[in-house]
Amino acid sequence: MAQAKSGDSVRVHYTGKFTDGAVFDSSMGKDTLQFVIGAGQLIPGFDRAVVGMQPGEAKTVTFGPEDGYGIQQERLVFEVERHTLPAQLNPEVGERYQIRQGDGSPLAVLVIAVSPESITLDGNHPLAGRDLTFEIELVEIL
Repeated sequence: MAQAKSGDSVRVHYTGKFTDGAVFDSSMGKDTLQFVIGAGQLIPGFDRAVVGMQPGEAKTVTFGPEDGYGIQQERLVFEVERHTLPAQLNPEVGERYQIRQGDGSPLAVLVIAVSPESITLDGNHPLAGRDLTFEIELVEIL
């Protein structure tokens, strides 16, 4: 039977969990996830885990932030003075916004603190800094 290798287009089902078992994402009950192995479409740990699998095979893998969504970067946590915000904007902790960086590229941020003078934003991916576990089933090699 064929084994999945770099460059193959594959379809998988998966369930992503934190190390405490809480599910953060799953394809179960939905369409399969289709991607090309090694094309950089997915996080490295997930991508590499599928290599060598055969259709119908299932496995569970756990990896750290370096193979997931990266390490928390302190430079992506920053304060913005309130007077620089639009007057009608009243941000609250837990809200998400998309801002433009200096080079014009977008950055998704989470409001993590609010004071009368400033707000603190976190531009790290919500799963950055986390160990992740994935249950993966290779459905098909296309």
